[in-house]
Amino acid sequence: MDAVTKLLAFLVVLGVLVVFHELGHYWVARWCGVKVLRFSVGFGRVLWSRRVGSEGTEWAISAVPLGGYVKMLDEREGAVADADLPRAFNRQGVATRIAIVAAGPIANLLLAVLLFAGTYVHGIPGQRALLFDPPANTPAATAGVRDGDLVVAVDGTPVGSWQDLRWRLLRASGASEATIEVERPDGSRQRRSIPLASLASADWEANFMSTLGLRADLGPPVIDEVVIDKPAARAGLRAGDRIVAIDGAPVRSPAEVAARTNAKLGGEVAFRILRDGALRDVTITTEVAEQAGRKIGIAGVRLKVDPAIAERLAVTTRYGVVDALGHGVRKTWELAVFTLRMLGRIVTGEASLKNISGPITMADFAGQSAQAGTLVFIGYLALISISLGVLNLLPVPLLDGGHLLYYFAEIIKGSPLSDRAFEVGQRIGMAMLAVLMALALFNDLSRLF
Repeated sequence: MDAVTKLLAFLVVLGVLVVFHELGHYWVARWCGVKVLRFSVGFGRVLWSRRVGSEGTEWAISAVPLGGYVKMLDEREGAVADADLPRAFNRQGVATRIAIVAAGPIANLLLAVLLFAGTYVHGIPGQRALLFDPPANTPAATAGVRDGDLVVAVDGTPVGSWQDLRWRLLRASGASEATIEVERPDGSRQRRSIPLASLASADWEANFMSTLGLRADLGPPVIDEVVIDKPAARAGLRAGDRIVAIDGAPVRSPAEVAARTNAKLGGEVAFRILRDGALRDVTITTEVAEQAGRKIGIAGVRLKVDPAIAERLAVTTRYGVVDALGHGVRKTWELAVFTLRMLGRIVTGEASLKNISGPITMADFAGQSAQAGTLVFIGYLALISISLGVLNLLPVPLLDGGHLLYYFAEIIKGSPLSDRAFEVGQRIGMAMLAVLMALALFNDLSRLF
């Protein structure tokens, strides 16, 4: 995907989230009778503006698009006419100021609820969580997971798809074990306790399903296309061949074939294929290529899941409007709590600082999600909206949560904090945000190069 498309997708994400966040502040401020002077998307020099309505609020687009602000009438920022004093932000009671400041992050969380609810009403496609025999000595093998297990619940919570299974297990990270309920091919149900304690933080940040030994059973993958003049073509593989095993080990998904092939750098790989009802053994020597900054082995085939198997495993999660809203609230809450947990793990050193991303990584993911389809893009938008809402509620000066901290201190103290305390807090907040932004940019550039 080209850089322009990624940039456009990123600007759409940023624009929607910033506008919705600032509208939260704006709507509650107007509802509380506070006069709003300017609503700006972006910071810095104003590029375009227009005054609208009887209040004369200036709606503006500014030069730096990484945020926005709502400027309210405030005696601390300039002279205020006597007639307008009751409408100044600083003259409002502490409860009113809390409501106005908290409205922005809450608006982001409400947006996520609506976006998730919309996807549930539309229907979210997925695949049933049907498992294949796990590799030996993995947690899944220890738990007794077997070929044909269909996961229907994790720790008592129903699971409707492979995506649900992955999310439920990710939420269980940090626990000693997770109990999955499976349905066997004969219809009986059994429980299997998967030990999680052996997984390190780095495992959870990578492909933890593979580390656990949980493999989706998608049937022997089918070769959709053989790339001309690549190892597979030279070895005689054809479109329509089914890959049954690699190096003697059965494979049941395109991802598994890719992982096994990528691990062989210029080495021989023994493919067992099914062609015209007969099994054949074909040995190829992979070609070394570079992908995302690392060397991998490639065979030169494009794979797909057998359409008949894909149809049999396909499942769509869909609810009516009321139920969809309920599930949207639950998913938003779960993701918000998970975000806080991850932040806590980063602070305590249990999770890597590399999890902190900046605008370059966000733009990349925005572009990839847009390319993957509308539902994926909406899901990404909801996820970032939750992150924005949670981060803004953190008690860091300059953020909404920092202002809320001042107001709660005012309630306890019985009077507003001194200008000196406010100034010191702002400086600390600026330093913290500067360090955070520098770290995020460093991580972005590290991934890029």
